[in-house]
Amino acid sequence: MAHYLLSVYPPADQEQTLDDAALQKLGRDIDALNERLRTSGSFVFAGGLHQASSATVVRERNGNVVTTDGPFLEVKEHVGGFYVIEAADLDAALAWASQATVACQAPIEVRPFDGIVE
Repeated sequence: MAHYLLSVYPPADQEQTLDDAALQKLGRDIDALNERLRTSGSFVFAGGLHQASSATVVRERNGNVVTTDGPFLEVKEHVGGFYVIEAADLDAALAWASQATVACQAPIEVRPFDGIVE
């Protein structure tokens, strides 16, 4: 089975625009998706991320390592979480992504891994 990265791109203000009931439903929907992934044997691991503003970028410049606050790119959408799954093929990964976009109320980018390092 191949491994796929499902990147979750929630709206930057999702937590501020949803009321408590909507946030609780979002959490239940994500928990249900996680359980379906585990039960199917497709779940490898997943994680949510803090806001993009909490990021630190580390890069090399002219032989020096430099760190800067904030996200690497100044864009409206940032990765808010991710899943690493196992799926038989791209169609199976896209089927999981279809469930994830509904559960997470966010676009999902699907990309196959080009090898796994353990």
